[in-house]
Amino acid sequence: MKAELIAVGTEILLGDIVNTDAQVISQGLSELGIDVYYQTVVGDNPQRLERVIREAKERADIIITTGGLGPTLDDLTKETLARVFGKKMALDQEALARIHAFFDNIGREMTPNNEKQAWLPEGCVPLQNDWGTAPGCAFEADGTHVIMLPGPPRECEPMFKHCAMPYLYKLAGGCIVSRNVRVFGLGESAMETILHDMMASMKNPTIAPYAKTSECFARVTAKADTPEQAEQMLEPVVEQVVSMLGDSVYGVDVDSLEQVVGDGLRERGMTLAVAESCTGGLLSKRITDLPGASEYYKGGVCSYANEVKVKVLGVSEQTLAEKGAVSPEVAEQMARGVMELMGTDFGVGITGVAGPGGGTEEKPVGLVYISVCLRGVCHTREMRSSLGRDRVRNQAASTALDLVRRLIPEGQCDQKGR
Repeated sequence: MKAELIAVGTEILLGDIVNTDAQVISQGLSELGIDVYYQTVVGDNPQRLERVIREAKERADIIITTGGLGPTLDDLTKETLARVFGKKMALDQEALARIHAFFDNIGREMTPNNEKQAWLPEGCVPLQNDWGTAPGCAFEADGTHVIMLPGPPRECEPMFKHCAMPYLYKLAGGCIVSRNVRVFGLGESAMETILHDMMASMKNPTIAPYAKTSECFARVTAKADTPEQAEQMLEPVVEQVVSMLGDSVYGVDVDSLEQVVGDGLRERGMTLAVAESCTGGLLSKRITDLPGASEYYKGGVCSYANEVKVKVLGVSEQTLAEKGAVSPEVAEQMARGVMELMGTDFGVGITGVAGPGGGTEEKPVGLVYISVCLRGVCHTREMRSSLGRDRVRNQAASTALDLVRRLIPEGQCDQKGR
């Protein structure tokens, strides 16, 4: 089946926001084996929107729209689609009640224009929005399936996964299940080289490599009549992929390195503290973005200035003078210092040159030292990166998390009196 995505919103055309909805939906459709041939962005103009919809109707089996479901006058996606497909609009009482309940829960009065969001094309399947006020909907007409989703990513992404995906499963034919093998420390090209012969020889399941910021993953996908059959097909292939990629694999079907590290620390009753210089608190943010991080994360020190390294973390002034702030010795003293300061099992120290300036021939931009201290024993890595300040900082934070991940089993052995 062929799908077409239509994003509605002048703010996307002006560049005020990035259309991340299209990425999420395209990836989901790929998992279902549904091809996306066209993606269109159109402004809040009913004539241009109608023209785009009529074009999509001629060439796609599935049309998915995002945006234009709000309460304002320029939110016209539902009305335009209804007109193109010859449907009347009707007030959905259940959707209206949910909108009223939403405003009651946040203690605000619902303005009359919000009722507009509860008007849906007759005969459609309402898609409940538990993340905002505007419901989505789906219908089939003239041989085309239409799905409407709200534009804000915090609403669109969960609604697509929890509401639209089940609807689309029925259209895809059979059942498609994917497993993601997450990897850090191995580039996409290196991963593809390792898996190349296996990838080339397989038709079902299939293996596809993907790159993300500072990491990559291999998606293993199987198609079968039932989810159980697909899982049975996937299991031996995933095990083989994990074996081939080795300890660069940090998890299967996990969200992030910080999730894996947090789960590992929590399970073993271990604690962590961090001292950051060039990452400026990014590692602390990633750790504390996860609910329940207080169970294992005690705190952090953003020691951007050398005087903070000395006064708070106990870094030696002599070491700073002789080796410089960007050195393995300083990273180790930062890690040990924050571990002792917070009384934790693990201490992390990060120091480097994030750029764009500040680099020298000896210590160029992108040079970072990461040290992880486990009960007084430091394990230090040198990292070199490029492609901008954000990339350097993110890769440094990920490298620190990966090093902690690898050391957690060793810490567990120590607790047992190895």
